Order: sequence, then structure tokens, then C-alpha cells
Amino acid sequence: MEEEGRISRFKRICVFCGSSSGKKPSYQEAAVELGRELVERGIDLVYGGGSVGLMGLVSQAVHDGGRHVLGVIPRTLMPREITGQTIGEVRPVSDMHQRKAEMARQADAFIALPGGYGTLEELLEVITWAQLGIHCKPVGLLNVEGFYNSLLSFIDKAVDEGFISPTARRIIISAPTAKQLVRELEEYVPEYDEITSKLIWEEVERINYGAESAGVPTS
Repeated sequence: MEEEGRISRFKRICVFCGSSSGKKPSYQEAAVELGRELVERGIDLVYGGGSVGLMGLVSQAVHDGGRHVLGVIPRTLMPREITGQTIGEVRPVSDMHQRKAEMARQADAFIALPGGYGTLEELLEVITWAQLGIHCKPVGLLNVEGFYNSLLSFIDKAVDEGFISPTARRIIISAPTAKQLVRELEEYVPEYDEITSKLIWEEVERINYGAESAGVPTS
């Protein structure tokens, strides 16, 4: 059955994913599927730059579909032998911290495909920012063939043991397909714990990342 209102309320989604392709073809297929879903809904892509691994597949699919692709990449990772040719617009930054800040600033929502340490680090930071009230943008896991099941089990354990509140647990949206995940992200309504600090997004960026002093564009 065709979904009504294909055009999304999101202008741009930031996708975190591996610079490797993974061993299962399903991971690669999911990256392409996500790229095509963004195109169908009229959503542009923000990603970590380069053309290797799942990063290359999702960015190529979005670019081929005619949507804008913004790759944010530290200058030290820009040589082609490291990350390959970045697809679409390239925005160089000075380091990994500024990369994350710029990707987050540019995006209306976040999706993590399967990946390794870097993907987890980027994912957990934006989840933490949501918990603190720094942003209210939805965060989704594309849980391809249960890739993130063990992470979700750990988070549920942390809830059971009192380290994560049930409200904070609901920040994370998980779905097995791109179509279902984007639909659930569209429906997301943020909640806040009573003790959550209502921090100002721009102020946190300035303090933690020095974006303005480093000359990183803020819009």
C-alpha cells in the first residue's frame, strides 16, 4: 500500500555508518535502500565524507537520485587513498570533534547503519545530547538483521539497573528497514526528564567545539 505524503518534514538526515562494507550483502543492500528512501522522500544527506564502505554506498544512492549530499570530513582524512573521492559537496573541518558538531548542526535527524567504533561514538554522542536537551532531533538505528540487538540489550540492562531512565531509553528508535525507520522518525515526539538541563544548542556548540573561532560555518 502506497504511503501518503511521501515528502518528509526533514530537509536533511545525517547518516552514521561504517567505512567498511561488512561481511553480509544485506548491510550493503540496506545502505542503498536507505539512500533511495531519502531520495523518495525528498531528503538530503549529511555524512562523514568519502566513498568507501557503507558511507560510499548510501551517498552514491542519494547523489544518483538527484538529492544534495554534504560530506563533512577532517582535513587529515581527505587524501583519496584514505577515504576515496567524497561525493557531492565537501566541507573540510579541522578535527573529529568539529566534524560531529557540523554534521549535527546540519541535520534534522540521525540514522545509524551498521558500523564500528566510529559509528557507535557518533551515535552515542547524539543520543546523549538528546538526553541532555541540547537538541530534540530524532535518532534511529537501522537494525539490519539484528545487528544492533546486543547494543539494545545492553541499553535495556542499563535501564533495569537504574543508569538510564525509561524516558531516555525512548530516544532511540530502531527498525529493520529504511522505510519503517524513516516513518517512525517522522512520528517521533521528544520527551524530557524533569531534571534534564535545558541547555542552549548554539552555546553548547561554541563551548565544546569552538566552531565559530575555528571558522566552521554555522548555517
